[in-house]
Amino acid sequence: MTEQPSGTGGVKSDRTLFSIIELLQERNGAGVTELADQLGLAKSSVHKHLQTMEEHGYVVKRNGVYRVGLQFFNVGEYARNEYDVYHAAKPKVRQLAADTGEMSWVMTHENGQAMYLFGDGGATEINVDSVIGTWTDMHCNSGGKAMLARLPRTGVESILDRHGLPAHSGNTITDRATLFEALERIRDRGFALNLGEDLDGIHAVGVPLVFDDAVEGALTIAGPAHRLPEERCESELAERLQAAANDVELTLAYN
Repeated sequence: MTEQPSGTGGVKSDRTLFSIIELLQERNGAGVTELADQLGLAKSSVHKHLQTMEEHGYVVKRNGVYRVGLQFFNVGEYARNEYDVYHAAKPKVRQLAADTGEMSWVMTHENGQAMYLFGDGGATEINVDSVIGTWTDMHCNSGGKAMLARLPRTGVESILDRHGLPAHSGNTITDRATLFEALERIRDRGFALNLGEDLDGIHAVGVPLVFDDAVEGALTIAGPAHRLPEERCESELAERLQAAANDVELTLAYN
């Protein structure tokens, strides 16, 4: 991030505050001068914002460097706990990871992007905690595409208008017509594939979680392409995910 957002709506001071937070996260901490120079703001203005956030626990200062505070973790945990799909899917994610040995995730969507709510690394040594809470574009992710396929076309169009179709790899779908054709196939099959569309060499399969006609989230399994070839994704893993999704949707219905 090199400049402040240029949005015309909202309150300018709020945009400044969020720009500071995002830059602190991006830089793993920064001083007042670095923040002011990067954002093109007066040091006095940046310092006032930091003081206010420090008073409320949203930033901490160590050795002259400001960092994001744990109050964000408190708020984030509250936000995640508000999603019923997180509680309903969490045990199934663990079961999928144990049964397959691969990474398993539950995701949801908000503001046109997908977020990893919970994951289990299975038999891998991958630190899933570093991924939980991160955003991803929906068009290049198996869970994201599974959710897009169940949204109304107007909703998908709105998401694409806002976020576009950026290429994450040479396999990413970057054309709207191609994406809508893919979403139609996903609806017919009941699952979505990601064959190196987000990261080269990584394959994944995802299924939507739908309750009361609302797309609540998605379950996914991901791993290296040599362990998750296309045929395994389309057969064994898709079947496991669909069975798990049925259980999650049943839990949502009775909770």
